[in-house]
Amino acid sequence: MQIIFGKTRYLWQIRIAVILVAAVLHGFALAQQIQLPDGARNDSSGSVYVSLDSWIYDAFDRLHALGFADTAYLGMRPWTRLSCAHILEETAGEVSSSSAPLEARRIFDALQAEFTRDRVTGEDRSHPAFATVNELYTRGLQIAGQPLNDSAHLGQTLVNDYGRPYGRGFNALSGFAAYALKGRFSLNVRGEYQHAPGRPPLPEAALAAFSATDEIPIQNSDLLPVPATNAFRLLDANASFHAYGHEISVGESEDWWGPGKMGSMAWSNNAASIYALRINRVEPLKIPLLSRLTGPFRYEGTFGELKGWVQPRNPWVQAQKFSFKPTRNLEFGFSRVVIFAGEGHVPLTFGSFWHSFTSFSNVPLAEKESRNDPGERHSSFDFTWRLPGLTHWVTLYSDSIVHDDTSPIDAPRRAAINPGVYLSRLPGLRHFDFRVEAANTDTPAGTINGGHFIYWEGQYRNGYTNQGQLLGSWIGREGKGGQAWLTYWLSPRESLQFSYRNAKVAAGFVPGGTSQNDFSLRLIKRMTPDLELTAFGQYEGWKAPLVAAGKMNDVTVSVQLAFFPKIHWQH
Repeated sequence: MQIIFGKTRYLWQIRIAVILVAAVLHGFALAQQIQLPDGARNDSSGSVYVSLDSWIYDAFDRLHALGFADTAYLGMRPWTRLSCAHILEETAGEVSSSSAPLEARRIFDALQAEFTRDRVTGEDRSHPAFATVNELYTRGLQIAGQPLNDSAHLGQTLVNDYGRPYGRGFNALSGFAAYALKGRFSLNVRGEYQHAPGRPPLPEAALAAFSATDEIPIQNSDLLPVPATNAFRLLDANASFHAYGHEISVGESEDWWGPGKMGSMAWSNNAASIYALRINRVEPLKIPLLSRLTGPFRYEGTFGELKGWVQPRNPWVQAQKFSFKPTRNLEFGFSRVVIFAGEGHVPLTFGSFWHSFTSFSNVPLAEKESRNDPGERHSSFDFTWRLPGLTHWVTLYSDSIVHDDTSPIDAPRRAAINPGVYLSRLPGLRHFDFRVEAANTDTPAGTINGGHFIYWEGQYRNGYTNQGQLLGSWIGREGKGGQAWLTYWLSPRESLQFSYRNAKVAAGFVPGGTSQNDFSLRLIKRMTPDLELTAFGQYEGWKAPLVAAGKMNDVTVSVQLAFFPKIHWQH
C-alpha cells in the first residue's frame, strides 16, 4: 500500500516537471544558439559505455575520494568513454598542480592514457568513423562444495556477476568486447560463451516453503532442477544515437544506480542485463536559476522487458533516475523502478505505461487485482558526501529503497538501507584504501514480514528479478549483512584485495533463517601492457537449516586472462 506524507506527496511530480522544463529550456537555448554552461554541449560524436566491471570505476572512485574528478556522478553508471574523457579534462588543472598527491597524479595519468583516443577536437567535435576489438578474455572457475544460487531466498555465493550461471564443479567462459563509431552513431557488443554445471532441485520442504511464501505453484518454480549451461550470451549490446548530451540507445543495457560497491539497491549488475530503450543524459546539465539551487544534474530513463517470470509472465519495467550535485563535495539522487503489465494480468498499452508512470498514490485492492494495476513500485534515494575537513580522505555515502512509499525520505523506518564509508588512503600507507558497507532490507518498522515487502509484491510474485536473480542488492529480501574491502594498489590498474562478506536472512521469511560468511582474495596483475591476469579465491561457510543440516562450506577458485588487442579499423 502506498503511504503519502505531507510535503513529499508531490516529489515525483516535481521531478518529472523538472526534466520536462529542462528539456524545453535546453531546446530553446539550442534554437536561439545560447551557450549553455554544459561541458560537452558542442560534441556531436557518439560514444559507447564502459562496462561496469572495468578497472576505470575503481580508479575514478579513488580519484574522486582524493578530492578530484568533481564532475563524476558516482550514483549513475555506466559512463560513456567520452564522458570519462570530459571528467578528466575538467580536473586536469587541479591534478597537475604541485599540491596534488602523487597517488592522484598516478591515477589521473593512467586514466588519461586509457581515454586519449576518445578526446574529440576540431570544429565539428566528432570522431572519424572507426571500429575496434578492445578485449578478449577467458575465465576458468572451480567450486568445491555446494554453493548458494538463490538470491531471492537463500543467498548467493557469487554476486554482482551479470547473473552468470554457476554450479558445483568446473565453470568456464570466453568472451569479447568490441565497438564502432561513426558521427553521432555508435554500436557496442560484449558477448561470451558460458559453461556451468547443472544443479539439483532444493529439498521438497524448501520448495514447499518458498512456494507458499511466494504464492507460486511448485511446478512453476524457478527453483526446480537446472540443466547444465552451454550457451553463447550477450552481456551488453547497444545501438546508440547521440543528441545534445544524451545517448539514446536500444539493446541489452547494464546499469548501476547507487554509490556503493556492495551493490545498488535499485539496479545493479547482479542480474542479467535487460533489453531496453534507454535515454541517458550522459553529460551534466546546467539550467539558469534552477542549477543555482540543485547544481548541475543528470537523468536517465529506461524501458524494457523482464525474463524468467511465471507470475505474471514477461512483465515490463520502466525506471528513472535523477542525480544532482549542488556542491563539489555532495551528490544526491532519486530513482523509481516500476514493474508493470505482464501476460494474464495487465496488457502492455500506452495507457498502462502512462498509468504506471504517473501513479504515486494508494490504490484500492480491487484496482491492484484488475487490468488497471499500476504495478510494483520501488523508490530509492542515495547520496555521496566528501566530509568537510577530510575531503581528500573520507567519503560517506548511503543508498536506500522503499516499496509502496513515495521515497525513503518519506518513510525511513520502512526503508531498506545500504550505508558505507570509503577511506581513500590510510595514514602512512598511501597505496592502501579501505571501504566498509552494511545493508538491511529487514525494515525497522517490522510491519511486514515473510519476504513480502522489499523486492516482492503480491501481484508480481517472482519479485524484483530478471532471469531469477535480483536486479537490486544481493542482500535480498529481509536480509542483513555487510562487506569490507582492504586494497593494496600495485598501480592504478593493479591491486591485491582482501574482502569479508556477511549476510543473514530473517527466520520470519526463510524458516530457520540463513547465514553466510565469505572470505576472499583477489589479485589483478598486468603481465604485459596488453595482458591482464585476475586470480580470485573465496572460502564460504553457510547455514540454512531448511536446505541442509549443519554448517556447509564451499571454496571457489578462478583465473581469468584478458587480452587487450590493438585491432583497430579507421575510415
